[in-house]
Amino acid sequence: MSTTVSTDGTKIAYTRAGSGPALVLVDGAMCYRGSSPNDALAKELAAHFTVHTYDRRGRGESADTGPYAVEREVEDVAALVKEAGGEAFLFGISSGAALALEAARSLPVTKLAVYEPPFVVDGTRPRVPAGYPARLDAALAAGKRGQAVKMFMTEGVGLGGAMVAMMRIMPFWAKLKRAAHTLPYDTALVVEHQAGTPLPAAWPEVKVPALAVDGGRSPDWMRNGVASLAKVLPSAEYKTLPGQTHIVKAAALAPVLTDFYLS
Repeated sequence: MSTTVSTDGTKIAYTRAGSGPALVLVDGAMCYRGSSPNDALAKELAAHFTVHTYDRRGRGESADTGPYAVEREVEDVAALVKEAGGEAFLFGISSGAALALEAARSLPVTKLAVYEPPFVVDGTRPRVPAGYPARLDAALAAGKRGQAVKMFMTEGVGLGGAMVAMMRIMPFWAKLKRAAHTLPYDTALVVEHQAGTPLPAAWPEVKVPALAVDGGRSPDWMRNGVASLAKVLPSAEYKTLPGQTHIVKAAALAPVLTDFYLS
């Protein structure tokens, strides 16, 4: 493990592996090194890239500094890109994809790939309730981490109550609760685009080549959001991985990313 320091003085922990062009991987909600799909992805990609995985602020071995703002997380990515040599490829998954999109607006990112940012752009699933962010904050302020995770899974992600009830008895639920205090960070990144309305031309600054990827077995609402994103990015291609879901297999995703970044 190594550390870097973000603009506001926050220590950000990261791991570097492999060799080749620099690549930074950005996690989604409640994920951090050792508890992330990007762990397996980094191993697959390390044969072709110098892969940087990191703990987003407030998680794992990274510190945190309040008050939170999306700009602070972009600065964290900037610190990683600097450590990587001054420019890098960038990949983000789920809400981490939304962070990667924000970072690509202004940072020296040479190519950008995202997997399933959770944007709700039509009526194929209920929109995220208007009061969701405030109620999430209230649950966390009251120390109710489990309630906050349940709220995120049902209202933010759209999972059924029965499925979430099963998740609560699984060992990984404790890891989710450990990072629950960062859920408002992910909410700030995505909630603007979860209202069930079409995406605006929100990323005109993202002029680098981009790849928007989804899974063929993911729900329609998520796939519709990814397809819409590919259309509003100035220079993007859209790809579907047959048989994959939001819990994408690294062995299926890594070859697609490798071809994109090295082409």
